[in-house]
Parts: sequence; C-alpha cells; structure tokens
Amino acid sequence: ASYYASYLNRGAAVNQLDFTVLSAMEIDTNFNVNVLTGSNGVIRGAIGGHPDAAAGASMTVVVTPLMRGRIPCVVSRVNTIVTPGHTVDVVVTDQGTAVNPNRPELLQRFRKSGCIDLCSLEELKERAEKVCGRPNPNQYGDRIVGISMYRDNTVIDVIRQVR
Repeated sequence: ASYYASYLNRGAAVNQLDFTVLSAMEIDTNFNVNVLTGSNGVIRGAIGGHPDAAAGASMTVVVTPLMRGRIPCVVSRVNTIVTPGHTVDVVVTDQGTAVNPNRPELLQRFRKSGCIDLCSLEELKERAEKVCGRPNPNQYGDRIVGISMYRDNTVIDVIRQVR
C-alpha cells in the first residue's frame, strides 16, 4: 500500500503518473468529486484509489455523463467529497469540457487547439438543469453513518443518514 499511494512516500506509484482518467458519480462547480454516494445520498461502493491517483498525477481528467437518466451529474455541491477539486484538472462530459481555473496553461493549450468544446462547470450544470430541472435536495438526519477521509487521514466530509 505504501508503494502504491502513500502520501508520505514521494516515490509512490501514483506520484509517477503523468496522466490519469477517473470517473465520477457527481462533480460540483468547485471540481470536487463524489464516487462514494449516489444522488440519493446512499453509499454505493468504495473509492479505491480515486483521491490518490488524482493527487499524484501530473494531469487528472475526470469523465462523467452530463446526466444519468434525469439526474444531473454536475451539481452545485456533491453529496460527499471524496476527491477535492484542487486535484482535478479537467472534467469531460458528453456535452462539454471544463478546465480547472487553477490550470490556466491547460486552458490556453486547449483553446489554442480549437478542437475541444470548452465551457465552465457552471455552464454544464445549467445545461443539465435545463433538461432535468433541479432535483429536490436530499433529506438527512443528524446521525453520521460514514466519514470521508482524504489520503493524509484528514476528514474532508461526512455521510449522514438519509431520512
């Protein structure tokens, strides 16, 4: 495990990645990614090495459809932050590509290429909401049923019980 992804091991495998492509259940307008809970707030699976690969790679691309059925995948705030937005460089959907403002050199290169439909995550969220509408927010109780910890063991989010 230390060789694969330890944040304390500068020689870890994830730190040697030039490029990684990851998926997302949800991504928010701050580039935060959720791969743990569904749009209904229920835990769906495990995160694997998602935050490790995103943090270690020189360039991280997250791919997701703009919508799944009638559920937007680009939202104002993800249900559960698993991978923080500062580690995501590019989001690719079937209806456009957004570059993290923290990576202006990438934005410039993509614009110069002229072959990528660039937009902001806010624009992608609005596109999804035009088709799907804005989903009703989930109702949560006070009981914490899970904790999302970042690769350095800091708590980055909690999962509350769905009512």
